[in-house]
Amino acid sequence: MKIAVLPGDGIGPEVTAEAVAVLEALGLPGLVLFTGDVGGAAYHRHAHPLPEETLDMARTADAILFGAVGDPTCDALERHLRPEQAILGLRKHLGLFANLRPARVFAGLEHLSPLRADIAAGLDMLIVRELTGDVYFGAKGQRTNDAGEREGWDAMSYADSEVRRIAHIAFRAAEAAGLPLTSVDKANVLETSQLWRDVVVEVAAEYPGVTLDHMYIDNAAMQVVSHPDRFGVVLTGNLFGDILSDLASAAVGSIGLLPSASLGERQTQFGTFGLYEPIHGSAPDIAGQGKANPMATIMSAAMMLRHSFGLEAEAVRIETAVSRALADGILGGDLGGSHGTAAIGAAVRERL
Repeated sequence: MKIAVLPGDGIGPEVTAEAVAVLEALGLPGLVLFTGDVGGAAYHRHAHPLPEETLDMARTADAILFGAVGDPTCDALERHLRPEQAILGLRKHLGLFANLRPARVFAGLEHLSPLRADIAAGLDMLIVRELTGDVYFGAKGQRTNDAGEREGWDAMSYADSEVRRIAHIAFRAAEAAGLPLTSVDKANVLETSQLWRDVVVEVAAEYPGVTLDHMYIDNAAMQVVSHPDRFGVVLTGNLFGDILSDLASAAVGSIGLLPSASLGERQTQFGTFGLYEPIHGSAPDIAGQGKANPMATIMSAAMMLRHSFGLEAEAVRIETAVSRALADGILGGDLGGSHGTAAIGAAVRERL
């Protein structure tokens, strides 16, 4: 079981170290971990945020555990050399088109959500976002219109195959968890969304045990903050997924508790190849101070065991240990507590 650990910048090395310690504490047979440079750290050592040796390492791994990238000392570099290009490059070169982002309010932490506590208590969803298509990757530009004004334009499009492959991932996730699936689009005004909806309906026929409904993006955004308990798995495109995943993350109350997975079509001998990372950034203002909350990275490691290695029981053990630590008052600064990075990691390992 080969895992490429790419700590990156800022608090990345601190939080990935705790996640690695949790993985090692499980005593998994055949676990092999190797480390590579990405982001600003890679630029300072190799003059590029994604060196070829790191990319080769990622290609030979069964999964990637990623920390964070972002280094203020690199802000003046040309765009292709900035730290953030590392994660974009990995997605592109490794074909990682599906982003899975769970958003859950843990029991006892409802007061941290900007939502009313009784509403926040019902927030427990998985957002499946298409990552490599849609208006972000379509043709775009600026032109002069007939009135002589400058006009910006962007082309939104999805091919049948792009929708079909992300839909299968969402339906499989819903099927495995016994949850309903909501597909979010804007089919009443966008032809791209009409194709999206048509293909999702076709794929649904292969998953008779999953309940499917459709929702327009504006209504979905409203429902996330008013009735989050109506969602199980949410499937949507790149643009709408960008909006909904950040909205759900804010509703949870702390990005220090939010893991994510980016998956592709490549299969290893164990499962689906993927890249797993916390959604928070590199937080350079607290880097090296032992203040970062590693729970999001630890839960990203749990997602890795589930999706890339088929180790559901071990994934649940980690997630349960995190839940118990939180219930016991093991809280980082982002949650209003005073526990540091190492103390939080140790608390999770004790509860394994």
